Amino acid sequence: MGAERRPFDLTGRHALVTGGGSGIGAAIALALDGAGATVSLLGRTMKTLEQTAEKLANRGRLARADVTVGEDLLAALDAVTADAGAVSILVNNAGAAISAPLEKTGDDAWRHMLDVNLTSAMRATRHLLAPMKKAGAGRIINVASTAGLKGYAYVAAYCAAKHGLVGLTRALAMELAKSAITVNALCPGFADTPLLERSLDEIVAKTGLGRGEALEKLLAGSPQGRAVDPREVAAAAVWLCSPDARSVTGQAISISGGEVM
Repeated sequence: MGAERRPFDLTGRHALVTGGGSGIGAAIALALDGAGATVSLLGRTMKTLEQTAEKLANRGRLARADVTVGEDLLAALDAVTADAGAVSILVNNAGAAISAPLEKTGDDAWRHMLDVNLTSAMRATRHLLAPMKKAGAGRIINVASTAGLKGYAYVAAYCAAKHGLVGLTRALAMELAKSAITVNALCPGFADTPLLERSLDEIVAKTGLGRGEALEKLLAGSPQGRAVDPREVAAAAVWLCSPDARSVTGQAISISGGEVM
């Protein structure tokens, strides 16, 4: 008999997670590390990156950069690859959300939502794609949102950016379909992260609702009636990186308790 096959063994792979210091990014980083990958983290706040990195057994490079500043992002990517080697798993997780009616959404806010949620993923992917092609394999995972699959009131800019990220995912998957590089999007619903906490703060401040009532309103669209655990998103990311997911590409996978079917 041959050796036992371990489908989720990512030993020898170098993963880069943007926005990897907290929330879903940190959960994905820890899950990839648990599967044996060397994990590098990129984000704006070195303290949060270091806090997550302390939990990694296979730590790569930490890089501080604002993903909305193109030259800073590319310099950070170059530093990561110079120190830890070519990236074979790219997780574009960095993101942010603002809430406002469209008529009160200025051009600067609109551009910021596109820059952080969409353009940064495009730039990182474009920069790291040639080495992946040269290596003949790779995994690109874009952390989108159910806001990339449906509309929500008062977050038009965020929805537009996340819909764009899903479109980018599908288009690039078609471009790379003949290669061994897959491109997929994960689309969580409201997840138990600092971003959810900030959303609750905004609702409480604007409406006067109690925190429990505000959470109920946010989760009203979920048949399961609960926030998504970031580890559930991370488990899907590890599976997409496995050899058994090589036929899965161009997908926008809803992880939302049945909110999007």
